Amino acid sequence: MNAQSIFTASSSNSDPELAVKELKHQFNDPSIQFVLFFCSASFNLAKLGYALNEQFHDIGISGCTTAGEITPNGYERGSITAIGFSNQDFCVQVGSVKNLKRFTLGNAQTMLDQLRSQCTLSSAALNGFAITLVDGLSIDEEIFLATLNSALGSIPSFGGSAGDDVNLATTHVFFDGDFHTDAAAVLMVNTRFEFEVFTTHHLLPTDNKFVVTDAEPQNRKVNELNADLAATEYADALELSVDQLNNDICTLNPLAVKIGEQYFIRSIQSIEPDSSLTFFCAMENGIALTLMQPKDLKENLIDLFNGIESRIGKPQIVIGCDCFLRRREAELKGEDQQVSELLKAFNVIGLNTYGEQFSGMHINQTFTAVAIGQRRLNESV
Repeated sequence: MNAQSIFTASSSNSDPELAVKELKHQFNDPSIQFVLFFCSASFNLAKLGYALNEQFHDIGISGCTTAGEITPNGYERGSITAIGFSNQDFCVQVGSVKNLKRFTLGNAQTMLDQLRSQCTLSSAALNGFAITLVDGLSIDEEIFLATLNSALGSIPSFGGSAGDDVNLATTHVFFDGDFHTDAAAVLMVNTRFEFEVFTTHHLLPTDNKFVVTDAEPQNRKVNELNADLAATEYADALELSVDQLNNDICTLNPLAVKIGEQYFIRSIQSIEPDSSLTFFCAMENGIALTLMQPKDLKENLIDLFNGIESRIGKPQIVIGCDCFLRRREAELKGEDQQVSELLKAFNVIGLNTYGEQFSGMHINQTFTAVAIGQRRLNESV
C-alpha cells in the first residue's frame, strides 16, 4: 500500500469544542474529503454540531449518537470517534432522509441516482457500498430499509440504529450540519480498495419455539405467544417465573426468526406490566420465533476476523455496528475487556447500536460491518 488514505481519531474530552479540535489535530491530513463520526449522547449536541461545522467546514461530514463507542482503543463511553476518508482512494457522498414514514421508492431512486452521479465524478469510483445511519427509536427502520434496499439493487449495504447511551429516550443522526430525529443518513462509499460487508452473531437455536398470536406491530409489542401471555410463555421456556425476568435475562436469551437456514435475532426491549413483551424489531402476528442461547462471543469474532484475513488480507479498518446488547452480555460475563481488545486488534471503529442493518433487514444482537482491505483493485498481492 502506498500513502495512507484512511484515518482514525477519537477524544474522551467532555467539552465539545475541545473534543472536536482533538479530532481535527489527529487527522491533520489535507487529503481527507469526508469524516464519519460516532458520539456519545452525553455531549451537548448543539455545541458539538457547531464545533464539527467549524472545524470541518470544507469537507463532508455525517454521523450519529451511540449506545457506546468503538474507538482506536476499543470500547469506550462518553467519547467521540471518527474516520477520515482520503480523496486519493475514496469518494463518500451523503443522502438525507428527514421523515422516515414518508420515504418512498421514488425518493430512494432519486437520492441514489444523485449519489451515484456525485461519486462517479471521482477517480476513486471503482466499487462501493452503502452505510445507513437511522434514528434508533423511530420504530420505522424496517419500512425505510425495505424501501431503500429496493432501489440499491446489487450495492451491498449495512448500518446501525443510533443510540443514546442506553437511556432509550432520543437518538440523533447528523447530516446537513445538524443533528436530526426521525431521520436517516445514507452514505455512498466508493473506493479503490477491496472490501467485504458482513454480519455475524454467536447465538445458537434451542428446541423452544413460539408463534406470535397477538401483536401490535405499530408498537413492536407482542401480547401473546402460543396463545398465552407473552411474558408467561417466555418465562416458562426459561423455567423461570415472570417476576424473575429482567433485561439481563432477556439479553442472554433472545428470540430469532429463521429465514432460509439463517437465524436473525429479535431482541426483547422490555417486559411490560401487562405481561406483554416489547421488542427492538418489528413483530407481527404469525411470526415463528426460536429461543436462542449464546455461544462464545470472543471465539465467534476470532473466527470471523481470521476468515476475513484469509479472503482480503488484514483490514486497514473495519467500520463496525455492534449491538449494545452484545456489549452488555460481555459485561455480564466479565469478558468486555477481552472483547474490547479483540476489536482494537482488528482495527474496528464504530458504535454500539440499538439495531443493525444488513441488506435491507433490521436485526438485533449482531456485529454488522464492512472490512476494508489494504489491496487496491487490480493491484498485485
